[in-house]
Amino acid sequence: MADPTHEELVDQLIYELSQFEIDCSHTQADLLIRDLELVLEKNKVVNLTRIEALRDAVTLHLVDSLVPLGTKTFKPSEGLRFLDIGTGAGFPGIPLVIMTGMEGLLIDSVGKKVTAVNEFIHELSLTSCKAEAIRAEVLAQREPGSFDYVFARAVAQSNVMIEYAAPLLKLGGSLILEKANLSESELQNANYASQICGLQRLSRDSLELPRGLGHREILTYQKVAKPHIKLPRANGMAKNHPLVPKSNLCNVNTLK
Repeated sequence: MADPTHEELVDQLIYELSQFEIDCSHTQADLLIRDLELVLEKNKVVNLTRIEALRDAVTLHLVDSLVPLGTKTFKPSEGLRFLDIGTGAGFPGIPLVIMTGMEGLLIDSVGKKVTAVNEFIHELSLTSCKAEAIRAEVLAQREPGSFDYVFARAVAQSNVMIEYAAPLLKLGGSLILEKANLSESELQNANYASQICGLQRLSRDSLELPRGLGHREILTYQKVAKPHIKLPRANGMAKNHPLVPKSNLCNVNTLK
């Protein structure tokens, strides 16, 4: 079977986003598909994604990146600034810039991926975003309280991402987490971490991706107060000694 054409992929994207009541113009869809094509071409020489089938990549990269636009708690507008932690091949950061006009900083720990993402940004002539190889903890020291939104798409456990995001968010800013699966224990740990870090959960949205390609949970937390501990902790502490309740085998060292 022949690969779908560029225009067929544009039509697919517009249709699949419409299922979540997300309006996408032909111009936006064209740019989004161009981004996807750049990613898949670069993937031949740099390991960026395991998803290579074009129609699946439209759903699992582009639609999956943009489903938060269909939630009631995400209210983007030009002039706002967001951070994409663990951007990988530029998802969800580049699609969000294209669809919202917000200013974006896309970070990842893998330098080759960041170099590739900056190439995509240049090729697409996107002037309101850039990618950088930097740890979230280091960025929080450099730019505390600088972001209206922080996004994390299938990066780490929710409690870890809450700790990363808290010192980076402005007061009133929001963290949006996208998860494929969400256990009750992960949700409990996230609620515990959010209380310590000054965040409050606003919403939990559950949805199914088109064509049976997966379940998604979108958690939105708002920064409502200063953290009860000094953040950021030292590099690696959030991941290696996460904030969890004592009933989940947490010891007091996790709060140091």
